[in-house]
Amino acid sequence: MLTDVKIAKLREDFPVLSEQVNGHPLVYFDNAATSQRPKAVIDAMNHFYFHDNANVHRGIHALSERATHDYELARSKVQQFIGAADASEIIFTRGTTESINLVAQTYGKATLKAGDEILISHMEHHANIVPWQMLCEQTGALLKIIPINHAGELVLDNITTLIHARTKIVALTHVSNSLGTINDISSIIQQAHAVGAKVLIDGAQAVPHMSVSVRALDCDFYCFSGHKLYGPTGIGILYGKAELLKHMPPYQGGGSMIKTVSFEKTTYQDSPYRFEAGTPAIAEAIGLGAAIDYVNHIGLDVMAAHEHALLDYATTQILTIPGLTIIGQAAHKASILSFIMDGIHPHDISTIVDKYGVAIRAGHHCTMPTMVFYQVAATARASFAFYNTFKEVDIFVDALKNAREIFS
Repeated sequence: MLTDVKIAKLREDFPVLSEQVNGHPLVYFDNAATSQRPKAVIDAMNHFYFHDNANVHRGIHALSERATHDYELARSKVQQFIGAADASEIIFTRGTTESINLVAQTYGKATLKAGDEILISHMEHHANIVPWQMLCEQTGALLKIIPINHAGELVLDNITTLIHARTKIVALTHVSNSLGTINDISSIIQQAHAVGAKVLIDGAQAVPHMSVSVRALDCDFYCFSGHKLYGPTGIGILYGKAELLKHMPPYQGGGSMIKTVSFEKTTYQDSPYRFEAGTPAIAEAIGLGAAIDYVNHIGLDVMAAHEHALLDYATTQILTIPGLTIIGQAAHKASILSFIMDGIHPHDISTIVDKYGVAIRAGHHCTMPTMVFYQVAATARASFAFYNTFKEVDIFVDALKNAREIFS
C-alpha cells in the first residue's frame, strides 16, 4: 500500500513533478503518452556518458567492455521482467512501433501469402494497424477485425468465425491506450495456436501497470516501449520465441548483425544481434534497465493498486460534472480515463485545464477507428501513474468544472 507519506517521498525521485505550470504545481495526467523519469534512470544514463561511453560488442578496451556489460545486463533485466526463457529472445528496438514493424516485415513477409488472414481488433493503436495493412498490400493477405461493444470490450461471441485455418497472425493490444480496457488475451492466444496462427501482443500500456509473463501467456511475440515504463524514449523491446526468431530474416543490414561479409555472400548473427544492425541506443538500454530496477523496488502490484484507487476516485468525481460522458467503461480497466463534455471540444478542455497546471491528452490518441466507433472526433484523456495523488485528482476535477462554467 502506498501511503500519502510514501508517495510524497517517491515523488521526490521525479524532478519534473516539482515544476510549476502557469503559476500552478504541475499535475501530470498524461502518463499513457509517456511517463516521467526518476533520477535513478537519469543518473544511470549520465553515468554511462560520464564514465563508460564507448560502442558495444566490438571493442576490447575497458570502456567498451564496461558498456557491453551494462548493455547486455539491461537485456537480462528485461528478460526477467517479462518472464522470457532466455536473453536471446529479447531484441532492442526504438519502441513498440518498430517492434511491430519488425515482425510484420520479417516473419510476416516471409510466411504470408495471398488469401491468408491477419486478425486485429477495433481498439488497436495505429501502430498495430498500419504495419499489417502494409503487409496485406505486399502479400495479398486480408485484414480482419474483432469488434468491440459500447463498453469498450472485445466481442468474442463469434471468435471461432474469425480465427480459423486461414488465420496466420493475430495481433492484439493487451491494454487499450484510448479506452483503458484490459483484454483477456489468454483464451485468444490458445484459440489462435489451435489453428496454427502466431500471436503478437502490443504491451505498451500493460507492462507499466501489471505483471506480465510471456511464457505464461504463451504469446509468440510481445512488445513494449521504455518511455511508458519510466525509462528513456527511443528504446523498446520485442520479445520473440527463440524458435521463431531463429528462422526470421534480418530486418535491416549493416554492422553488428553479421558473422561474415564478402562481395559474394553475407552470413548473419544469431538472435538477438541479427535484428540489431548498427550502433544501438546504448545509454537508453541502460536507462531502461535502471527503470526496471526502480519499478521492481516499488513493486508493480503495489503501484497498480494505487493507480486503480485513483481511477475509481477520479471516475466517481468527474461523473458529477453535467454533460460529461466517459468513453470506455470496460469491467477491467487500467488507469486510463477518456471522456467528452457536451459543447466543449476535447482540445479546448485540455487547453483550459492546462491553465491550472493539469496536463492531459486530447485527440484521437492514434486510435481513429475507435473514435469512429463511438462517433466522436476526439476525447480528452487523463491517465494516472503511481506518483499521482488524490489531491491532484481534485485539482483536475475543479479545472474541469471551470471549463464547464466557461462554456455554459
